[in-house]
Amino acid sequence: MTAMSHALSMFDVNDNVALVTGASGAFGMVAARVLASAGCNLVLAAGNQDALDEITRECTELGASVVAVNTRPTDEASCNALVDEAVSNFGRLDILVVASGMNKVAPINDMAPETFDAVMDANVSQSWLLARAAAAHMKMQEYGKIIFVSSARSILGHPAGYTAYCASKAAVNGITKALGCELGPTGVTVNAIAPTVFRSPLTAWMFEDTEEAEVVRNGFLTRVPKGRLGEPEDLAGPLLFLASKASDFYTGHILHADGGYTAG
Repeated sequence: MTAMSHALSMFDVNDNVALVTGASGAFGMVAARVLASAGCNLVLAAGNQDALDEITRECTELGASVVAVNTRPTDEASCNALVDEAVSNFGRLDILVVASGMNKVAPINDMAPETFDAVMDANVSQSWLLARAAAAHMKMQEYGKIIFVSSARSILGHPAGYTAYCASKAAVNGITKALGCELGPTGVTVNAIAPTVFRSPLTAWMFEDTEEAEVVRNGFLTRVPKGRLGEPEDLAGPLLFLASKASDFYTGHILHADGGYTAG
């Protein structure tokens, strides 16, 4: 860039091709809407057919060309197939947003080893497999943006049975940093967004005007310098930054979208 008048062009992702997994989930829906409104062609993957149909309709109305795939990235074959969907339909893959995953909460002595393994598989192994599949194409293009979803819980513990979730998101941070180093010379960046609690179908009760919600919300807000919980639009800016050329010099970075929660 030689003139600041061109600054906004750094955020231009028009006609880029993006794959979003977990597109029917809280973060995945935000990512799909943001990228659709910014002009991306989309491959949206989710296991919930009804919710996938709804987000596909929304993105189509925003002007995006959308390929919807009713699947979860559960193994190597399904991850490779999702990347192939993008390449076969649109000719390339520029952006991967891994918003699929899961959480199971229980005290350690009440959590079955199989449950721990399931959370680690969904959040860690599947992220690795998707990045592996995407990187193969992105390296040939000498360009690509891989964006994982981490959490404030990747660096903070929790007293309510979060051993699997905290461990899995810490591992996502590790993959982000390692792949950022590995893929840096190829033109592919790897970063993660780590939100705290933000408004979604799962957390909507925390925003309600009830005594229970107020107690939980106020207890949480004592740790948030910004003094409020997150809104979906708080994730939109960081996502567009990491998906665009504006972040070309950023890789292996964990961007905490948390109102200062992890700073204090």
